[in-house]
Amino acid sequence: MGPAAAAADSVPSVVPGAGPVGRPGERATVRLRDDEPDEPPRYAPEWLHLRESADATARARDLLDPLRIGLADLPGRTGALAVHDLGCGTGSMGRWLAPRLDGAQHWILHDRDPYLLHFAAVASPRSAADGSRVTVETRRGDVARLTPDALSGASLVTASALLDVLTREEIVALADACTGAGCPALLTLSVAGRVELTPHDPLDAEIAEAFNAHQRRADLLGPDAVTVAREAFAARGASVRVHPSPWHLGPEQAALTEQWLRGWVGAAVEQRPDLAELAARYLRDRLAASSAGELRVVVHHSDLLALPRPTDGAS
Repeated sequence: MGPAAAAADSVPSVVPGAGPVGRPGERATVRLRDDEPDEPPRYAPEWLHLRESADATARARDLLDPLRIGLADLPGRTGALAVHDLGCGTGSMGRWLAPRLDGAQHWILHDRDPYLLHFAAVASPRSAADGSRVTVETRRGDVARLTPDALSGASLVTASALLDVLTREEIVALADACTGAGCPALLTLSVAGRVELTPHDPLDAEIAEAFNAHQRRADLLGPDAVTVAREAFAARGASVRVHPSPWHLGPEQAALTEQWLRGWVGAAVEQRPDLAELAARYLRDRLAASSAGELRVVVHHSDLLALPRPTDGAS
């Protein structure tokens, strides 16, 4: 039994995507690089479904009005908004955002997993906030290869839980593509590296530190991603806003809390195998508290909105 399995201490296995994703540098549903053999996707639809409600509640609604203004001010805009959703998974971002924007929309869903792309397309919303039509198409592809040409005609780029699994070079490429295409980017739910658990346990900080180190493995940015993205977009003339988007998990979210705990602790032990014995006790106690309705968790994330430099003389 490996250390991560030992930490689980015979607790049922982690839903794929809630825990370590194995090969560094690959997001579960998006192929990030071309120099590795193709593998099955590592985010299970069950995990994406489990977190969708918490994601929807957490996303920063304060960014919606600036986004609407930015979309209204896009130069030469005609017809439906063209929205590129990167690493769309089961399409939760579209289900959250499309009904909050006015006007006809055409969503282009990007992912490496054809099953998830099919699910996202079937479950996509059909109408905007004002009743206008929403249409969808799917593209199986590599988010790290996006170029301004690939985003030609784009009105908006969106993503959830993407920035923290990119390298600095990939975030710079994403900023280049979005600003080169002159379209806003709404990039939500990037890990911030901070977790608060109530009641407190002396091992909380050590588990969190090991998890954050795991997030930064193999040149991935993890909790540093939003800072790097803010700087990259700002350096290219974009106006950038960052807002907190924390999960608040209590008894009503027990299933999500328990899967998140298994994944959080499992990643920490994968990074620090010497923690395995202590982590097994810690995980048992935390799962028991969650099951009893006694555990509260705040998992901090950040949402980023980048609006491109005006190109029509507007200030």
